[in-house]
Amino acid sequence: MTLGFSVEKLVLAGRSGTALRMGLTRVAEAGWLRPDFDRAARVAAFDRHPGAVQVLPSAAAAAREAAAMVGVDGGLGEAARAIWEDLCILERREDAYVLTAAAVAFPTDWRIEDKMGLPLTAVHAPIHGYAEQLAAGVDHFLDTLAPGPIFGRANWFVVANGDWRYMPEDDAAERFAHVDAGNAGRTLFVRCERQTLRRLPGTGAVLFTIGVAVARLDTLSTAIVRRVAAGMAAQSTGEQGRRAAPFYAGALSGYAADLSDLEIAA
Repeated sequence: MTLGFSVEKLVLAGRSGTALRMGLTRVAEAGWLRPDFDRAARVAAFDRHPGAVQVLPSAAAAAREAAAMVGVDGGLGEAARAIWEDLCILERREDAYVLTAAAVAFPTDWRIEDKMGLPLTAVHAPIHGYAEQLAAGVDHFLDTLAPGPIFGRANWFVVANGDWRYMPEDDAAERFAHVDAGNAGRTLFVRCERQTLRRLPGTGAVLFTIGVAVARLDTLSTAIVRRVAAGMAAQSTGEQGRRAAPFYAGALSGYAADLSDLEIAA
């Protein structure tokens, strides 16, 4: 399966069941970064949030190499302004990979200042089951990743708005209180992260990119809506809680069922 850039393509590539998995696919160099994007939105986000770029002193060389790899003669912040994808740098420190630099304009409910300098297991601590199901496999993959090949994967989330930067601060119950099966198509959004991993040949660091795509639920095909509803229902109780699913899952399932009924009636 190719790793596209649209929500429809990324939902198909993303997780659909209970088990955590890397779900990697090979990405061609020509398809590494999104070719068409809202450059003004990127620049505005970084201008409004100067703390969105952080580089530990030890990662300065890797940050410069990452910028050069995306065709920018400058730092990590300049590089992330010039492309659609957010950029993170992972470096091996003793027995763990550590987040040592990041330029993140469009986070999905996380702050880089809370993650900088942490090993991946700590970075992913909020994800239920990561340490038990994925951590060892991720570390092995990163240890064996050679310069040249690019690998990609996708995540998706159901969220309350279509903002590029999704950082809700209100209570989840209040955030989704207005959502029901009748209006879920207009009030729920599917947010996807297109993630890629590649080795920087000079410093040996790993460059991790995150490209965001967002679509309102009623703009998606019935098949994708049903996949999202079924995938959310299949996730663990802990992961559903992290994603605030108890506050919209019923409405999402009802909306998906109504679409199916309409197809049958037609």
